[in-house]
Amino acid sequence: MMLKHRPFVTALVASCAAVCTAAQAQGFPSRPILMTVGFAPSGGTDTAARIIARKLSDNLGQQVVVENKAGAGGNIAADHIAKTTPDGHSISLAAMGPLVVAPHLVNKLPYDPRRDIAPITMGVVFPNVLVVNAALPVNTLAEFVKYANSSAGGAGYGTSGIGGTGHLAGELFRSLAKANVVHVPYKGGGPAMADLLGGQIPAAFASAPSALPQIKAGKIRALGITSPKRSTLTPGIPAIAESYPGYDATNWYAFVAPGRTPKELIDRLNRELIRAMNAPEVREQLVIHGMEPQPSTPEELARIIEREYQTWGKVVREANIQAQ
Repeated sequence: MMLKHRPFVTALVASCAAVCTAAQAQGFPSRPILMTVGFAPSGGTDTAARIIARKLSDNLGQQVVVENKAGAGGNIAADHIAKTTPDGHSISLAAMGPLVVAPHLVNKLPYDPRRDIAPITMGVVFPNVLVVNAALPVNTLAEFVKYANSSAGGAGYGTSGIGGTGHLAGELFRSLAKANVVHVPYKGGGPAMADLLGGQIPAAFASAPSALPQIKAGKIRALGITSPKRSTLTPGIPAIAESYPGYDATNWYAFVAPGRTPKELIDRLNRELIRAMNAPEVREQLVIHGMEPQPSTPEELARIIEREYQTWGKVVREANIQAQ
């Protein structure tokens, strides 16, 4: 007799769940939103997150708090967001490393980015920049390669961590330019830039947000950007591909949520984040820091992640990049 009521009970549970989810979305947000970034303060993700969070706070009428969970190339923050309650109040501005590179690099990754993390919208795209300390006697890529190949032990280049875009950009450069460059990983772009400015390392593959203020101040020198063509934001900096055809290591940050976050909340977050990024003052600030807002639908971001997952997996295998 009980089996006869099972379809009714199942439908009732589903109906109640839908009603609860709709009510949850209607009352969202009911408290401050935590926006996690996977790197130390002053780096690219931190800069972008704080610019966008201020406007998002104004639009939502709730404070959006940026929290830095640095370490493991952004994987610590990605693992945190993957395991956080999926109620829309925890999101992350994630670098491409933990989303599309880490699964190829870490044998026992504690999260599955394609299952445990839900795409919301693409955030920003930008090139990384190969920069050197201003005191280094090199002005071109050719001179840097000569310097690296003539230096005992090679030339160290700093990045925001193992498996990040800076690391991949450096390995791709090493391969195409036949340059004796050695990776020096940090827990974020900020610490890497600090050591570059202090002369502890001669070079860095830095994010545009970290590099541009120091380039303009004359404290570091830009040798090339990692996108396939010169950027309209930095037209005076040559593309590395001009010297080494086929070179392309364009960077991006994307907004994501815990994997089981209801679609209604994902859609609301998507609308609000796009509204924040499209605000003229936000766009202006992002462009000043060398980043171009590129909002998307959740479905478009999912396709980008899948494509980049395949692309960078191949690079990791061919370069034999290994986690330390």
